[in-house]
Amino acid sequence: MKKGLMSLEAQKQDEMMFMELALRVRMRKEFDSEFGEVHFSMSYREKVIVMSFPLANDDVLLVSTEKDLDFGKVPFKILKIIAPLKSLMKTF
Repeated sequence: MKKGLMSLEAQKQDEMMFMELALRVRMRKEFDSEFGEVHFSMSYREKVIVMSFPLANDDVLLVSTEKDLDFGKVPFKILKIIAPLKSLMKTF
């Protein structure tokens, strides 16, 4: 979180958002055999951009950013950063 900014969600809303995210990630896996594995998902909302990146062991990295982000490049930079983590986590 940037210094001086407040979270847009309350704690209870955070919990609901994470539960909904976990459900969406699991439901997307239903189509892996047909379309391939999901590398990330993005929602362009009125106030923020929210991205989720499935990791190993049903973990998910959730990233929220300001809307001026270059959303054609940043998710792919994140994929490069987390690639070693994904392979490392699969070994445990």
